[in-house]
Amino acid sequence: QVQLVESGGGLVEPGGSLRLSCLAAGFNLPYYSIGWFRQAPGKEREGVICRRSSDGRVDYAASVKDRFTISIDNLKNTVYLQMNSLKPEDTAVYYCATLVANIPRDWGQGTQVTVSS
Repeated sequence: QVQLVESGGGLVEPGGSLRLSCLAAGFNLPYYSIGWFRQAPGKEREGVICRRSSDGRVDYAASVKDRFTISIDNLKNTVYLQMNSLKPEDTAVYYCATLVANIPRDWGQGTQVTVSS
């Protein structure tokens, strides 16, 4: 059974950093394309950053490029989202998801990130 569990969210001041974790169970994470998504109040869910398993290519949303990075710890079967220089507009619930043909398939439960002073 595929399961994704996010953690690491919280309250951070503008300009600060957070690292989100997504622990995968039931499948071998490095062999899957994986992405991070977010949904702010009153807005649609949007893609933030995605990593393609076939060649390791990473695609970023323009709003997070040069601030967010994605990485995978194969031994821990965990994908991370490192977020730096956070802005109030980054406030959202963040989700990780497996991708099949670039379409999200399996979702975690989400973790709240709030950027505020």
